[in-house]
Amino acid sequence: MNDQQKEKNAKERIQKLKKEINRHRYLYHVLDRIEISDDALDSLKHELQRLEGEFPQLVTPDSPTQRVGGAALEKFSKVRHDRPMLSLDDVFEKEEVVKWRDRIQKMVPSASLIFFAEQKIDGFAISLTYENGMLRVASTRGDGMVGEDVTNNIKTISAIPLTLEPHTSVLGGKIQEQMKNICAKGTIEIRGEVYMTKEAFEAVNKARRKEGLEEYANPRNTAAGAIRQLDPKVAAARKLDFLAYELVGDMGQTTHAEDHLICAALGFKTDKLVRECGTLEEVFAFHEYIREKREKLPHQIDGIVVRVNRNELFKKLGVAGKAPRGAVAYKYPGVESTTTVSDIIVQVGRTGAITPVAVLAPVSVAGVMVTRATLHNEDEIKRLGIRIGDTVIVQRAGDVIPDIVRVLDRLRTGKEKIFHMPKKCPVCGSAVKRKEGEAAHRCTNVHCSARKRERLYHFVSKKAMNIVGMGPKIIDRLVDVGLVSDAADIYALKPQDVAILERFAEKSAANLLGAIQRSKEIALQKLIFALGIEHVGEETAIDLARRFGSLDALSRASEEDLIAIQDIGGVVAKSIVRWFSNAANKKLIEKLMKAGIRMTGRPKEKKQTLKGNTFVFTGELTTMTRDTAKEKVRELGGDVASSVSPKTSYVVAGDHPGSKYEKAKKLGVIVLSEEEFTKMLS
Repeated sequence: MNDQQKEKNAKERIQKLKKEINRHRYLYHVLDRIEISDDALDSLKHELQRLEGEFPQLVTPDSPTQRVGGAALEKFSKVRHDRPMLSLDDVFEKEEVVKWRDRIQKMVPSASLIFFAEQKIDGFAISLTYENGMLRVASTRGDGMVGEDVTNNIKTISAIPLTLEPHTSVLGGKIQEQMKNICAKGTIEIRGEVYMTKEAFEAVNKARRKEGLEEYANPRNTAAGAIRQLDPKVAAARKLDFLAYELVGDMGQTTHAEDHLICAALGFKTDKLVRECGTLEEVFAFHEYIREKREKLPHQIDGIVVRVNRNELFKKLGVAGKAPRGAVAYKYPGVESTTTVSDIIVQVGRTGAITPVAVLAPVSVAGVMVTRATLHNEDEIKRLGIRIGDTVIVQRAGDVIPDIVRVLDRLRTGKEKIFHMPKKCPVCGSAVKRKEGEAAHRCTNVHCSARKRERLYHFVSKKAMNIVGMGPKIIDRLVDVGLVSDAADIYALKPQDVAILERFAEKSAANLLGAIQRSKEIALQKLIFALGIEHVGEETAIDLARRFGSLDALSRASEEDLIAIQDIGGVVAKSIVRWFSNAANKKLIEKLMKAGIRMTGRPKEKKQTLKGNTFVFTGELTTMTRDTAKEKVRELGGDVASSVSPKTSYVVAGDHPGSKYEKAKKLGVIVLSEEEFTKMLS
């Protein structure tokens, strides 16, 4: 593709992005409505910023990168800012921070750059103007030049002083004296963030749940909504907080660190975790330090702000568009991001299920580079309305497998292609069919090589036989050279067999053979699950192990015996009987037993305090793994499900909960924090 074509494509994409970003900004800033998450919107803006950086000739005055916010609302009187309230450019990767440093260093080649790093509170920017020590006006950012007068609402926030009374500080005498003089007779402007603590937000939602009202989405929007209310009583009821981060004016201070000290001396809450950084390595260390503390902080943050510490140097660097050159928002990866679908391929599973998979333009989601996302089945593709070439929102919230949650169809160019499920298996060429009542299309060839490999991948996996070190690549190699054709062959491997694997050292070979030997002693439910019987998942395997106690007894069970077990219906019962009736499967079990597989019997049962309750997990747990949490529920007689339904008893929400959390709220299912869940176990 030549440069002219690249620019043409970029221009087309930029126009689409500008239109979509402006639409979402209008919804949020003017109508107080949200259609997509902040993470997703940030991702769109970041793409636009990157394209405009690559093609600066395509930057126009109406681009969202050249403005700060929406127009002032008519219901408030307007306030013109003496100095524009600028926004910050976002960066997400270390490489982007390095590039930013290199750019500004070129502008001031002889300067020694010292940085100041602080938390980026996820709140609502406010300007406070004091005259002769008294609060005169509080205004929103608005469009950066003109904001809204929200003084009456701001006065309800106890963290904001109505009268300035300078306190003694570590500042020098001249600054202290100047501060007292301006407070007595002069004008001071303080800028900072209005926000809701996590505790206050939960209290508000708890009250709304009791009243049968819909819960608020997040603390940031709840705080912003309160400030935009005409009635100050609404703002007072939200228990808002304020943190100062900038002093506008000259009191003799020379650094941004001194700005913070002056704000504190004037009676404002400031960030206590700030750090002066002499190098970018120190900036990166601070970024990681705050990330580790993030979930335990009383408020929400979405990154840190990194700024040139010397005020004179910061001013000299100036402004690019509507953002200062001397500062950036170094954000943490969002749990949602936007990208494009370059293709849709299919994979063949162990039961022959044909699963469509979206091939994505690489994008970082929750700190992990994502290149693929499952589309599950044909029905999900139709529900999303997804096409090859679409721009999509990708989510990775607590779940390992990325998920596409929405198609941004307004960004379509008309070149997108509709995907159709294949009529033949892409591996063996056999017919693909979808049985009535099933969501999946399946390869009809039970001997399909792809199905065989997937069965082996499943057999050795952590949730099944847990053969540590034996992943798909090793399985593929062993199958390719003819050493493994079914699961039982794994237990016949010898040191010389493993030695043929490329780059397999003697110690690695010994470790692998040791893991194979250790897996011979296995819990009955794990072996049942490892066999890969269609429709038999972890929970069903546990039920079968508890009921029959041995593989032999299970193999002789009739459909009637199986249907008698709670939660096992006719489809599952038929599948189990069919599997154990198959001659090849009977031979596999015989080979496994001869190989020395020993079962540890029925699952242990504790007091059945959770019997009759079904749990669903979402988000990242911090005190235990999700597998451990599920096992604890099962030990106490409870059930674990993978999706939320009206029959779900509890949803346990860890950090960064996903769509299951939202569905639970809609259905009125009780949501437990990790702490509440742990207490329930004890």
